[in-house]
Amino acid sequence: HRRFDYRPKTDPYCQARYTFCPTGSAIPLMKEEDVIEVYRLQAPVWEFKYGDLLGHLKIMHDAVGFKSSLTGKNYTMEWYELFQLGNCTFPHLRPGMDAPFWCNQGAACFYEGIDDAHWKENGTLVLVTTISGTMFNEMAKWVKYDNETGIYYETWTVQASPDKQAVVWFDSYECSKFILRTYQKLADLGAVFNKIQTNYTSIILFSGEPIYLGNETSIFGPLGNKTLAAAIRDFYYPFKPHRTVGEFFVDLLKIINRVILNHQFYLFYNLEYWFLPMKSPYLKIIYEEVPLPNGNKTSPGL
Repeated sequence: HRRFDYRPKTDPYCQARYTFCPTGSAIPLMKEEDVIEVYRLQAPVWEFKYGDLLGHLKIMHDAVGFKSSLTGKNYTMEWYELFQLGNCTFPHLRPGMDAPFWCNQGAACFYEGIDDAHWKENGTLVLVTTISGTMFNEMAKWVKYDNETGIYYETWTVQASPDKQAVVWFDSYECSKFILRTYQKLADLGAVFNKIQTNYTSIILFSGEPIYLGNETSIFGPLGNKTLAAAIRDFYYPFKPHRTVGEFFVDLLKIINRVILNHQFYLFYNLEYWFLPMKSPYLKIIYEEVPLPNGNKTSPGL
């Protein structure tokens, strides 16, 4: 997943149904001698609207919590889409614009408090390590860098097959990946993690070797490939928001025909388009263990 030099301004066309990070605040500077508890937080996606519904499918959202022993204050940190999942997964086909239009930025959100009921009721709230105030402040600097350079949400992991050792063509870049990066950064700083099982959700597409198609300019620009541009727009059209149930089922049949019967998928990744020759089982949602970091790095000065 490519890193960028800066975060571009979002286009006013991109609108969120739910405000991104509504109570967000700056990450505080902790006192060096503080001892801060770090919590693993996980709950079903959109639990505030659908309860445990997506939890049954193991579609989970991840976050990390902190508690300062000096102040007693709790904090939550997470990373998610600026304009909801659908906008990050599929583009808009705007009138008068040849190229699909993407609202696919993601970002970190930090705010005071941990909503115990939200995380405990259908998910997880468990202590994973303790860190010093110094380590927390170093982590905060890293979060700023990570947030300014890793800016685009990517829903899909793309693999060659369901096998454990299968080639991963493209890796996702979403909430759980941010939490894994955060844990690794804390381990690099010297945090030692408790031995507990930690599972995360991945949505995987299965494909033969991807074929590079080009970027927006080379495909949709004045000297672009008109046939390919039309094929990409045609592929994304059935994924638009639907006004009626009938519309949804008609488009669902188109999607099944294209992806499963014709083995076709167009992926937008790092601002470039790729063709995926899809193969069975086509799509799978998995909830698998990714262990916490060892934390057995050599301590500074030893």
